[in-house]
Amino acid sequence: MSFCTACGHLTQDKVPLGDHQIRQVCVNCDTIHYVNPKVICGALAIWQDKVLLCRRAIEPRYGLWTLPAGYMELFETMEQGSARETREEAEAEVDIEHLYCMYNIPRIGQIYVLFKAQLIDGKFGAGEETIESKLFAEHEIPWEQLAFPSVERTLRHYFADKKQQDYPLHLETLGSRLDHTG
Repeated sequence: MSFCTACGHLTQDKVPLGDHQIRQVCVNCDTIHYVNPKVICGALAIWQDKVLLCRRAIEPRYGLWTLPAGYMELFETMEQGSARETREEAEAEVDIEHLYCMYNIPRIGQIYVLFKAQLIDGKFGAGEETIESKLFAEHEIPWEQLAFPSVERTLRHYFADKKQQDYPLHLETLGSRLDHTG
C-alpha cells in the first residue's frame, strides 16, 4: 500500500509505538494500515454418505476438485459464509451441523474453516465459479485431482471419523510451501 485510505497521503514502513511489527503508516495523519489474515469458510456437505465436491472454473487450481468455500464477507458469521459459498459455488442449500475442520495457514495469511453440513434435498448444481459439482463416495474421490491440501485433509478426517461415528473438531496448521487454499 503506497497511499493512506483515510487521507490519500503517502505511507511509509514503520513500527508504530507500542507495536512490534512493521506496518504501513500514513506520513500525514498517522493512520496505521493493518494487514490481517483472511478467513475462508466452507462446507463439507453430505448427502446419503457421499460428499459434495466442486470442480473449479477459476484460478488458482482451475479444473481441480474442492469443497465449496471462499472468503468470508463482512457482517456475516462463518456459518452464514459457509452456506453462502455453498449456494454460490454448488447451487446447494445446506443445514450446517457444527464446526469440523480449522486450518491455520500462516504462510499465506489465511484461516480456513469448514463446517460439517447436510445437503438439503440432495439438490446441487454448478455456480459461476464451478465447472461441475458431484457427489462422491470415499472410493470415488479423485484424490490426485484435489485442489488444496486442506480439502484432502478434511476428506481424510471425514472418512476416518465416519468409521467411528464421531466427528470431533480438527485443528491443524498447514505450513509447507505448497499448502494453500482458495
